[in-house]
Amino acid sequence: MKEMQNRTFSEVVSEIIASTDELASISKNSETEKEMFTELALVLEKIPPIFNDLRDCDKIMDTPTIRKAVESLEKEIKRAKCSIKVHNQKVKHVESIAHDLGRSLGLVLFATVEVSTQFKTKIGELHKELMKMKFDENCSPTSTSSRTTEFICDLRVEEIEEERNSIKACDIALHLKYGKDDEFKRAVVGLKELIQSKNVDDGWLNEEGIVSILLNRLGCNKFINRPIIIQVLRCLVWNNPANKEMMADVGSLSTLVKSLAGDEEERREVVGLLLELCDLVNVRRRLGRIQGCIVMLVSILKGDDQIASYDARKLLNVLSGNTQNVLYMAEAGYFKPMVQHLIEGSDMNKILMATGLSRMEHTEQSKASLGEEGVIEPLVQMFRTEKLEAKLSALSALQSLSGLKENIQRLISSGIVVSLLQLLFSVTSVLMTLREPAAAILAKISESESILTNYDVALQMLSLLNLSSPIIQNHLLQALNNIAANPSALEVRKKMVESGAIQLLFPFLMEDNAKVKSGALKLLYTLSKDAPEELEESHICVILNIISSTDCKSERVFAVGILSNVPVTQKKITDLLRKANLVPILISIMNSSTSKSDVFASLSSESVAGLLVRFTNPFDRKLQLHSVEQGVIPLLVKLLSSESHVAQSKAAISLAQLSQNSLSLSKSRTSRWLCVPPSKDSICEVHGRQCFIKRTFCLVKADAIRPMIEILEGKESEVDEAVLSALTTLLEDEICDNGSNYVVKMSGVQAILKVLGSGHIDSQQKALWILERIFRIEEHRVKYGETAWSVLVDLSQKGDSSLKSTIAKLLVRLELFQFQHSEYLLANHRRLTLSVKKEIRILHQQLLPTETNQIYVDSLPKSDPRIDFCIDVRIDRPSIGPSQPNRLHKLRYSIYVRKAHPDLRSDSFLPWASLFHCKPPKSDASYTPMPMTASPSPSLVAPRSTLIRFACFSFVYHMSSMA
Repeated sequence: MKEMQNRTFSEVVSEIIASTDELASISKNSETEKEMFTELALVLEKIPPIFNDLRDCDKIMDTPTIRKAVESLEKEIKRAKCSIKVHNQKVKHVESIAHDLGRSLGLVLFATVEVSTQFKTKIGELHKELMKMKFDENCSPTSTSSRTTEFICDLRVEEIEEERNSIKACDIALHLKYGKDDEFKRAVVGLKELIQSKNVDDGWLNEEGIVSILLNRLGCNKFINRPIIIQVLRCLVWNNPANKEMMADVGSLSTLVKSLAGDEEERREVVGLLLELCDLVNVRRRLGRIQGCIVMLVSILKGDDQIASYDARKLLNVLSGNTQNVLYMAEAGYFKPMVQHLIEGSDMNKILMATGLSRMEHTEQSKASLGEEGVIEPLVQMFRTEKLEAKLSALSALQSLSGLKENIQRLISSGIVVSLLQLLFSVTSVLMTLREPAAAILAKISESESILTNYDVALQMLSLLNLSSPIIQNHLLQALNNIAANPSALEVRKKMVESGAIQLLFPFLMEDNAKVKSGALKLLYTLSKDAPEELEESHICVILNIISSTDCKSERVFAVGILSNVPVTQKKITDLLRKANLVPILISIMNSSTSKSDVFASLSSESVAGLLVRFTNPFDRKLQLHSVEQGVIPLLVKLLSSESHVAQSKAAISLAQLSQNSLSLSKSRTSRWLCVPPSKDSICEVHGRQCFIKRTFCLVKADAIRPMIEILEGKESEVDEAVLSALTTLLEDEICDNGSNYVVKMSGVQAILKVLGSGHIDSQQKALWILERIFRIEEHRVKYGETAWSVLVDLSQKGDSSLKSTIAKLLVRLELFQFQHSEYLLANHRRLTLSVKKEIRILHQQLLPTETNQIYVDSLPKSDPRIDFCIDVRIDRPSIGPSQPNRLHKLRYSIYVRKAHPDLRSDSFLPWASLFHCKPPKSDASYTPMPMTASPSPSLVAPRSTLIRFACFSFVYHMSSMA
């Protein structure tokens, strides 16, 4: 027989036709189960005519694919001939032969895509007919095989199975190469079964290029079942480790790496496969260089899939043998290998890791992760070594990590501060390059309060300023500013001032380096808060020169801040500032600040507002007039809306100082211009005279009251006292009624009551003073009395004891003890505290003539079940009449309180007239009877005398004492 590869296509087809005829003949002549084999023969006889047509088109059909399919059919026909000769008595075996022939015809149908439609239809029908063939299983064999025949049978079966596997493998290869998605998927599944059953020859894998086919298909994004391809590749690796070499090239690895971005199952499979492949040195070397590989592995490591995460960790650990891979891992956020290298690696590896770490752009999260992984300690140990390169790389890395609070604390705990200071004091030329990062780290460390425990650190930094370059000076000034600005650093600031810090810093104000100059100004501003007396007149001149000449916003802001720290009592400084015409500059600074979110906006507002307190001194009207003419008042009103509470407070103080002179200024202007009738608009609602912003400093004309009320309505209470101080200037005795009406008009009462509930004691004292003045007017008592009562009672319970006398006076002023307010009173009387009750009892005497001698308030026994409780009030007072000047009137009367109606709720109260019943005074030889109404007295609703009012007060006191 000719070799298969040497035959022509026509010869192959002719061989199939001849073999099919022979197979059909054998089937017909079978001596057993003639019906079954006859049926098979009838179907087989249809094959030769179809292939006769195919043979005529040999030039078109002779392609590798069609030839492969036709040769597969030829092998299957030959296998069928052998099988029928040996096992012609087995029904199931014959069915298998028919089905195998049908599958082989299916391969031919698939391969001959360019054949006419008629030919494909015939092949398709014959394929279906063979696949559907079934025979009666009840047929029994007519003869018995001998032992020899059975042995021959077994040998033939093994050969047939081998050949069958070969045919199946060829079938799979065709579908892998040319099949559509469904066919490819079935072929992959079949290949997986062959691999698992170890029926795949490595030579066939290489010959057919199976691995390349699978990897190419894996690189196709359209394929929907990618995990099964990776599973087959893993099976190939498990079946024969030598197959790893087929996947070790860069192209194959790149294809596999792309699957790291796939779905969960795909990622899990490909990580496992890459872990298997990493046994090869070439794979370990190449894999880390593939773009995105390590980043995706780190992402999988941090993912929720535990299996994939575990394999990813193992794979990353394998790859961490390469220092470049370790740096890639660190950039991706996996720092453990890097820390391991810093702890256990060689000196060169440590330097590489530290250098790489210093060059990375770190987020807050990455800094925190590195600190938690323990990177600080090995870097500090590197810094303490003798090698210059190790010191420099370690310091640079620590500098990049020192921006996080937790890492700063770790640095302090490591004891590096002393080493850094020693380095800065070193004069060795070799170490000079290390001073800059050392100073930068100290600047960061100084943000921690822990450094305040050692006062010498700040003093040592001060001594280094004159011995350093501008860059190091800048870092040192940052450190000193961080230390000095800490609220807990009062002692440190004192030590710095005592060491001559202010005199030391002023020469730096002449420096050309803007950062150094600004840093020195900032430190002077902080230190001068606690020691303004250290500022001399020459220093003030330098500061004024900076304010008037600099274009740097930060320099100007800190310079103004320094001046604001100078006490207002230093009149020489005030005159110096006035001669320098500073007020217009201050106004210009504030007007040029366009954004409230500017980092210097808050400090600028505070400094300018603080400095304007000096220029609004109420005892220097000329200075006030000078300042107001420059436009100070509109600026101060604007500052009331600042986001800085300090600026608001200072502005309110300045406005209060100006307003203190408004009344007298308005009087002087009225007396001067009597001959000129004032315009209606110029008359002030409060002062009742002509008022102008620039001439009388009137807060009403300046529209300053509304923003002040808004401050009181706000949540913050730091500014309340200053605002209330300004409002008190509107309530002086001469203008009290007008001022009260205006505050009420501006909705100020509710805001002032809010201060009573949440403010500081000084603010509360001022608020009570203002309310007492406002409630002198009956209309305001009626409108706000009940609301004020509740607030005042709460304050009496929770407020400072020093306020209670004022609170009691205000309660009397409200006259809520009158009968028309009795229901509200009954609902609240139990809330009075004991101290306030005492104050009220004392104040009762103020409602009687001053000659009142004694008051008695006692309980009486209840003789009537309808009575809830009763009190006995006795008053001893001198006679008012001229006829008996020395006789005491002994007045005694009883007030009974009836029980509430049973149909009412327990928290309800009947009208006053039905609750009280007044009986005539008891007969008592020692008391002079005083006539009183005997019936439930509606007249009590409108008290007619001081005595009845006093009786009502006594009643309230008695109920309060029973609570």
